[in-house]
Amino acid sequence: MSLQAGFYRGIINPELGTPIEGYFVPRATEGYLDDLEVNALALGMGTEKVLIISLDLCQIAQRTMIRLREAAANKTGVAVDHIFISCTHTHTGPIVIYDSADPLVRGYVEKLCAWVADAAQAAIDDLKPAKAGWGVGTCDISHCRRLRMKDGSIRTNPGVGNPDVAEELTPMDHRLNVLRFDQEGGVNVVVINYGTHPDSVGGNKISADWPGFMRRTVELAIPEARCLFLNGAEGDVGVMDIWAKGGWFNDTFNDFDDVIRGYGHSRWYGRYIAGSVLQVYDKVNYFTPNCLKALEYTIHVPAQVPSPEELPEAHRIHELHMAGRDSELGYEGMMVTTVVAEAERMVRLEHGPDAFSMPLHGIALGKVALVGIAGEPFTGIGTGIKDTEGWDLILPVCNADGAEGYFPMQDCYDEGGYETRSSPFKAGCAEYIVDEGKKLLNEMRG
Repeated sequence: MSLQAGFYRGIINPELGTPIEGYFVPRATEGYLDDLEVNALALGMGTEKVLIISLDLCQIAQRTMIRLREAAANKTGVAVDHIFISCTHTHTGPIVIYDSADPLVRGYVEKLCAWVADAAQAAIDDLKPAKAGWGVGTCDISHCRRLRMKDGSIRTNPGVGNPDVAEELTPMDHRLNVLRFDQEGGVNVVVINYGTHPDSVGGNKISADWPGFMRRTVELAIPEARCLFLNGAEGDVGVMDIWAKGGWFNDTFNDFDDVIRGYGHSRWYGRYIAGSVLQVYDKVNYFTPNCLKALEYTIHVPAQVPSPEELPEAHRIHELHMAGRDSELGYEGMMVTTVVAEAERMVRLEHGPDAFSMPLHGIALGKVALVGIAGEPFTGIGTGIKDTEGWDLILPVCNADGAEGYFPMQDCYDEGGYETRSSPFKAGCAEYIVDEGKKLLNEMRG
């Protein structure tokens, strides 16, 4: 059996006025800095076909994501469990909820289903004989978003130059994964997998953030290349350098949550990461895969249910936030987001459930595998899954086939911080996902 690959790219911009996802502050689309894209890769071997689709969106919960996957399946005839869809996690893309009360959001979801289905079919129609290669580079631009303060507490994004910061926490995984598919008589499709937050633009205008700049930069340098980005284990990873000085602040502004953002800042990140891709592109390890497989598990993750004692304060904070009265909470910067997100989690889980069911999705091409996680995994999940024996390359992918929340490591719950306080999942969720991810990989390898 020989490998085939196909590619398609389309535009998925929302209408003006459509609500924007990404913060606990209402925003609506006021304009467009650059296009949001759907990038679709089709792979085929014999009778097996899989679709790997990347959307320039922040996140899509699994109940909406299943509609996108079913739309692609109905259009192409490819089984739903062979359709892998992830979001790049840009914070300047629209809200995507199929049963939203907002007609602009509902209308966008309807169009998105059609766009995804059309992209999937176009990628299938583009299938051509191809050779595959993989490589691993290094990109040291990312930083842990969680920092220990001098008083011993943990804060997420406490602000560049904050004198109360003592140290960063989790060690970073600076590996950048590259897959390359060279079509006969076509393009070279480059799949890029790197874990960090695309949250460097801010404001109320639509943008793919740095993943868009990265794709465009690589494609300008390599005209025959077409890039698709799959974000990695980014739950505790950001692109803000707490120790930054001097020219690092060019083209930036200090946003409402003390995070440094700016469109020019996003361009710099995209170019920086593109440079790491270019270092790998020409030196990939070509291989002849002996199989193409897809396997999807359903996992059950215990919920972080609030105690009765926590609920009165949670309701008070939630009610003030919903009334637009955050200034009365007594917090500043990212701490406002932290307490509001924690309260929202407690109110939402006041009556359960005790656990959440969600997909864990694997795609295997020979000894190269993708593992899709339906939320935002911490770095330790990515490194844990990558350590599974018997594989040449493993690409952990966040917000794949769903976006159900943060998956922090066990010790992070003891430390505290935004991600653990807002996560709907109980401590131990990360280690559970690593174990299930390894089981998934071992079954695909077998």
